[in-house]
Amino acid sequence: MRKRDILAALAVGLGLWQALVWITGAPHFILPSPLRVANALIHSREVIADNALVTLQEIIAGLILGTLLGVATAIQLTLSKTAERLMLPILVFTQAVPVFALAPVLTLWFGYGMASKIVMTVLIIYFPVTSAFHDGLTRVDRGLLDQAKIMGARPLQTLLRIQVPHALPSLGTGLRLAAVYAPIGAVIGEWVGASKGLGYLMLLANGRAKIDLMFASLIVLACLTVLLHTAIGVLSRQLVAYSEGRRLR
Repeated sequence: MRKRDILAALAVGLGLWQALVWITGAPHFILPSPLRVANALIHSREVIADNALVTLQEIIAGLILGTLLGVATAIQLTLSKTAERLMLPILVFTQAVPVFALAPVLTLWFGYGMASKIVMTVLIIYFPVTSAFHDGLTRVDRGLLDQAKIMGARPLQTLLRIQVPHALPSLGTGLRLAAVYAPIGAVIGEWVGASKGLGYLMLLANGRAKIDLMFASLIVLACLTVLLHTAIGVLSRQLVAYSEGRRLR
């Protein structure tokens, strides 16, 4: 997306927001104007920045751990048919339990610090990463696998030299989903119990009727999510390019 398109979309969004304030005549403690939110963002920038840093650390730590765990699980499921038969139905079944419902339990177990938010983030991105990567590993051209077997390649060699390179685009898809879901997990954890973070700041601002500050925190969270998704998108394109390069060899 070009910068001009982004700026145009931003201008349209702000215009619609301001128009909604004018048309509805909503008081500022219900729907603050963009100018009020910008003013809160400027005057409370240090508080917002400190809490945003905490949330960002939770998101990044959860992304790294969740990705590593998801990749390791997908590889294990691919190498072992027994593991695939036993674990895959369990993974699917766990999705029937809303992850958000576990937030109070995680807070009870891991406390009000960053640990419970990181675990929450890991849980919410674990399945998308595992599912996407495992799907890519199992969708390799059967002819390539048969040829590797004929040439005497071991399962691990086949996995590393053929299946993983072909599955990297699928992993990129899973990571892009994870980039969107990870902030949700961190903020939900902060809503349940925290002393820092953007989720905590939003609840605090709402409780004190500082709705402009709450909106400012929400906008910063949205910006973090967009930046994270953009960075993951760049990484995904690199994975696709590497995968295509490996296929041409």
